[in-house]
Amino acid sequence: MASKLNLMDLSQIKMVVSDMDGTLLNSNHEVSALFFELFEKLRERNILFVAASGRQYHSIIDKLEPIKDEIVVIAENGGFALQNGNVLVSTPLENRAKERVLDLLAQIENIHPVLCGKDKAYIRNDSKAFENKLKEYYAEYEVLDSLSGHQAEILKIAIYHNESSEKYIYPKVAHLEGELKVKVSGENWVDISSPDAHKGHALKKVQELNGISPEETMVFGDYNNDLEMMALAKFSFAMENAHPNVKEAANYLTTNNDNFGVERILEQLINAR
Repeated sequence: MASKLNLMDLSQIKMVVSDMDGTLLNSNHEVSALFFELFEKLRERNILFVAASGRQYHSIIDKLEPIKDEIVVIAENGGFALQNGNVLVSTPLENRAKERVLDLLAQIENIHPVLCGKDKAYIRNDSKAFENKLKEYYAEYEVLDSLSGHQAEILKIAIYHNESSEKYIYPKVAHLEGELKVKVSGENWVDISSPDAHKGHALKKVQELNGISPEETMVFGDYNNDLEMMALAKFSFAMENAHPNVKEAANYLTTNNDNFGVERILEQLINAR
């Protein structure tokens, strides 16, 4: 991993892509006022900003409300992407696969599955504490008596464990990898989706539609669901608080999400332009 940026190289950047939780958002799940100031300077320089998250579309927009009409949004880990009101990517999970995954999850204790649709998420009516926690990540959701048999189009199944998703969920669903996309997307979350529903697939589509190459792309991320994006950017940054896999994949390292890791690099980018 390179440790020092050559500011001259940054003059070619046309697109900045950032994950949300653990990256652009601080530990209180807030976007800094500094970022919004820097965004205006990016816009003045015709640099496109892309928010790429495992969150649902509505939740991302809630966090970026002042600039929502001027950015590209990659939601649900790449299962859904939108630019200028136009859907660029929509990769739903097949219904048979969804039901098979739900049958498997019914055998795992102490987890909370979430069916993630385009317009809202769906959860079971079994834990008020989890529902309260869910509100941070899902602005629009519905509580159901049962998730099985629900007919809404689903983009992914997110699974929550209160202690560790990597330890208690992933080993029991890892065998689905290949047939489906299985990602540890956070300390408490595992996401299961269609095989080509990932942030990299959606970002490649955004790059193609906007005529922007990996050499003109800057990416920030912190967890395993950001790995495919790292491969699509010459200027790939892992946060100091990132998972070891992300630090290994990224070309550069920045400070943590509570120390303006994204903003510090954006300031360098703006100064280079």
